[in-house]
Amino acid sequence: MKNNSSALDSQLDALHLPFCKEHCHPSAAKAAKDSLTHLEYFTQLIEGEAAARSDRAIARRIKAARFPVIKTLDSFRWDWPQKINRLEVQNLFNLHFMRDHGNVIFLGLVGLGKTHLASALGHAACLQGYSVLFTTAIDVINSLHSAQLKGALKVEMRRYTAPALLILDEVGYLPIDQRGADLLFQVISARYERGSILLTTNKAFKQWPLLFNGDATITSAVLDRLLHHGHTVVIEGKSFRMKDRSEN
Repeated sequence: MKNNSSALDSQLDALHLPFCKEHCHPSAAKAAKDSLTHLEYFTQLIEGEAAARSDRAIARRIKAARFPVIKTLDSFRWDWPQKINRLEVQNLFNLHFMRDHGNVIFLGLVGLGKTHLASALGHAACLQGYSVLFTTAIDVINSLHSAQLKGALKVEMRRYTAPALLILDEVGYLPIDQRGADLLFQVISARYERGSILLTTNKAFKQWPLLFNGDATITSAVLDRLLHHGHTVVIEGKSFRMKDRSEN
């Protein structure tokens, strides 16, 4: 009996079925006690393995996304922004925009929850089986510039074109020189109608030429690609992080 059990465990290891290995024996005892058929027992075991495998895949996607902090829509403070289209935001979480390779832009001043919503939407995408990468615009530019100097730009570019959803946080918080504008445009252009971009910015679109080193041509090309098939959510109000200071 022990030899049979050991052989079964080895076979389950070879097939990469850890849940079945851990639960097959106790589940068999319970199945006998509950008078389950062989098929019912086997179905329960395989359903458990599938669920465990799904949980592991979700955990891998969340880890690969590199969220600064895990956020959910349930924890968002809807009462703080003076203006936000709640229904529009909630509808984004059905992820239809991703199936259409569309984009989302959260636009508003600092401290209004743009990064929270971006993280929550990215997390929801991970749960639904999409690959996600969370980064900042400046980190993208710096990593691509470094790769360019090493002659590895194409390889590094795939890091930003491969995920189903690329989250670009803090666009406009720091100035972008001509080199950075060119590199960021390459990412946006490469993803156009191939993968979704979720972007947060504190600058109105009319101010974007200043972000891209005064280059009106690149600015126009970037906005054209982002806004085509794009959803812009405008958030207005005072910074939540300054709330306690303003109340004193």
